[in-house]
Parts: sequence; C-alpha cells; structure tokens
Amino acid sequence: MADDETPETTEEQDTTTADAAGAETAPAQAEERAETRKAKAAARSRYRTKKREKDRAARAEAGPAKTQSPVEHGPGAPKERLGIVVSDKADKTITVRIDTARRHRRYQKIVRSSSTLHAHDETNDANAGDTVRIIESRPLSATKRWRLVEILERAK
Repeated sequence: MADDETPETTEEQDTTTADAAGAETAPAQAEERAETRKAKAAARSRYRTKKREKDRAARAEAGPAKTQSPVEHGPGAPKERLGIVVSDKADKTITVRIDTARRHRRYQKIVRSSSTLHAHDETNDANAGDTVRIIESRPLSATKRWRLVEILERAK
C-alpha cells in the first residue's frame, strides 16, 4: 500500500508544479497578447490614415461632384429600368411594364415575369407601346416612385 500512495503523491506534486508554472506564464502571455494587439492597432491606424489621404487626393483631382438633379439626392445610384408603356391615360403619369427573364434555380427553365410601375412623365410625351427608360426617384404620389428619363423607341 505504501507503494500505491507514493505515486499518487508524486502525481499530485507534478500537477501542482505545472499549475504554478501555468499561473506564472499566464500574465506573461496576457502582456505579450496586449503588445501584439497594440502593434496591430497602430498598423491599422497608419493604414487607414494613409488610405484617407489617398482618397482625399483623388477627390481633389476629380473636382466637384456632378449631380444629376439638385432635388434628388441620397447614397447610392438610383435604379434604372427599361420597359414598355402600357398606359398613358393619366395626366403626367405612365404605366410601364418591366419584363424579366431568369433561370429557375432547380429546374434551369427560363421563367418570365413582369411587374408594372407608375412613372412621372412631365411633358406627357410617351404613348402606349413606347419603349422607355425610367429612373428611381422620390415618392411623387401614392404609387409613383419612378421618373421618365427618355423614350428609346416609339411604337409603330
């Protein structure tokens, strides 16, 4: 039994010395980790500053921004759609059918669908059957969110 007790005590002593060594290295590892994090943060800061200066220089060369219209603004480019005028009966409003064709994910068959949008036609220039380009704009009425840009092709 004495032999059995001695190995257990040596194992316990080994684990306590390993725990003590781990406890001593933990603060050292934490300090090392903090130093590397500070170095990486400084490198990121330098990179961002350099990129910011480069962007400012590029903007200065480009000159003032060219805006399409002063009324409409906001982040990102407005959406553009091509479609066929279905109706022009309302005053300064056209109804445009947008046809889309895409492949079905599973069956790979071409699925055709269409949506209708109401667009603002300030001069009442577009007629039914015309192919037109419309652009996204601010809400002009309960249903109008698009504006006529140009008439691409007249109906025959």
